[in-house]
Amino acid sequence: AKMAAAAGDSATPGLGADDLFQTFYTEVKQIEKRDSVLTPKQQIDRLLRPGASYFNLNPFEVLQLDPEATDEEIKKRFRQLSILVHPDKNQDDAERAQQAFEAVEKAYRLLQDGEQKKRAVDVIHAGKEYVEHNMKEKKKQLKKEGKPMDVEEDDPELFRQAVYKQTMKLFAELEIKRKEREAKDMHERKRQREEEIEAQEKAKRDREWQKNFEETRDGRVDSWRNFQAKGKTKKEKKNRTFLKPPKVKMEQRD
Repeated sequence: AKMAAAAGDSATPGLGADDLFQTFYTEVKQIEKRDSVLTPKQQIDRLLRPGASYFNLNPFEVLQLDPEATDEEIKKRFRQLSILVHPDKNQDDAERAQQAFEAVEKAYRLLQDGEQKKRAVDVIHAGKEYVEHNMKEKKKQLKKEGKPMDVEEDDPELFRQAVYKQTMKLFAELEIKRKEREAKDMHERKRQREEEIEAQEKAKRDREWQKNFEETRDGRVDSWRNFQAKGKTKKEKKNRTFLKPPKVKMEQRD
């Protein structure tokens, strides 16, 4: 499912990753044998074929170069391809030509970065090593079972296809992980930004409260003084006493 997602919306419905690999590996290799340069239309079709976002993860695949290619060979190939698929040279299909041109340009920029180039070469070598290891394991199992130690990858063409498939899968897995990291980082940045905004809003509310508190302080003090003064007046009235005349005693008569 992850590799299918990496293939993008352009993947052919109903075809799995392995089917896409087999179909387009065969088609592209047949075309390359017939014409090592390819016509502009063929190059555009190759670069935009179904699953292109999957296949084009390998910059050497985009430029049709071996990983051992020198910087000068990479530069020369970029010039050839960029001219072939440039929108100005393909005005009858300018939109698709622009997409193909961008794919070529992206691959070239990536290979201009020493670290990115080394990473791409390492992935290709890892794909080959995986296939070779898998072949050894198959032969070991066949020997254990007492069967002829012949595997389909012994055929040079089938070996290249297996390496091609495995290499693309590795590129796809790395891209998926990159996108997952990017999504995680984006989520973290969003969370931090939301916390910053909330802290700013809280600080603003606190400043406004403090400002209002200070502006109304004099009024509160006056109100409190008036309240105390009224209370004191009422208390004085309540505690005020008046002198009463002495009671007159009636004289007692004998």
